[in-house]
Amino acid sequence: MAVVVKMAGTSPELYSCIAPLVMNPEIIKYNHNYPFKTSESFVWFVASSEEQVVGFFPVEVRKKSAVINNYYVSNNDEDVFLSLLEAVINEFMGAEKVLEAVVQKPHESFFLAQGFEIERTWSLYLKMKKKYEEK
Repeated sequence: MAVVVKMAGTSPELYSCIAPLVMNPEIIKYNHNYPFKTSESFVWFVASSEEQVVGFFPVEVRKKSAVINNYYVSNNDEDVFLSLLEAVINEFMGAEKVLEAVVQKPHESFFLAQGFEIERTWSLYLKMKKKYEEK
């Protein structure tokens, strides 16, 4: 099972562990040739297995929402998706922010299983929002 670590969007540790991935042509292709970006408003959740990064979810923290976008999971591994999604949900569950995601269509089921609902559909992506149960 993957271990997930939270990192600040501009931390040197983040750059050193994800640079080989975000500059890899195959991984950029996975992201539909869209470059990965970060800033101080991002929090990254990075999944590692056996000392190797196997996935990451950058989350842009806005005033009223937190948005997962331009992520990567090696081999579309379901366990890695689950580990990353659980870490993000646990981080933002009580933060009074809406948790949203721009999801590649092949990954829809992973997000649906974690309580996300489709808000909008494009040709390659879905905009999804996490619905929280009232306690």
